Amino acid sequence: MTMINVLMAGVGGQGIILASDVLAKTAADSGMDVKKSDVHGMAQRGGAVTSHVRFGDKVYSPLIPDGEADVLMASELLEALRWLPFVKPGGRIAVSTQRIAPPTVARGEQEYPGDVLDRLRRRDPKLIALDCLALALEAGNERTSTIVLLGALSTIMPFAEAAFLDRLKKEAPKKALDVNVKAFLLGRKIGEPKS
Repeated sequence: MTMINVLMAGVGGQGIILASDVLAKTAADSGMDVKKSDVHGMAQRGGAVTSHVRFGDKVYSPLIPDGEADVLMASELLEALRWLPFVKPGGRIAVSTQRIAPPTVARGEQEYPGDVLDRLRRRDPKLIALDCLALALEAGNERTSTIVLLGALSTIMPFAEAAFLDRLKKEAPKKALDVNVKAFLLGRKIGEPKS
């Protein structure tokens, strides 16, 4: 298998690191070479958080070069737009439709763009866009919204559902295991390609 580059982006506190741990360790469990790098930009204050996950036969660097991400998973719309230049032509995008206003928007200095989904869909006509927050609430806990998105992302990854679930059961907090599994399965069901 050639290398697959997945860039995961969101806002501090959304669970990007847990989701990237599950993806990276699922790939490792499948016998692949895996490299991962996390960047916490003032994460505790709602700043950007990214995780580069690369897996394949042999991976030499944990960082995805500009324009070489096969997949972008973003748990917030503006974060998807911010990292769009990293997606290679023909790359895939899975995004939560949640909007979290950055400080400049919250202070009224800028407007939140209204055409983000259209811009993402121009790059990936098969864009996976979910209201992950609503689905997380349906699963039983709004904090699982990024696990909902991971479930949707899993439909375009080369691993079986069972492999993801096995790893999720090892990584998710024990007291929140059932709700995380339910969130993952909701996202996977909605993210599956429609025939």
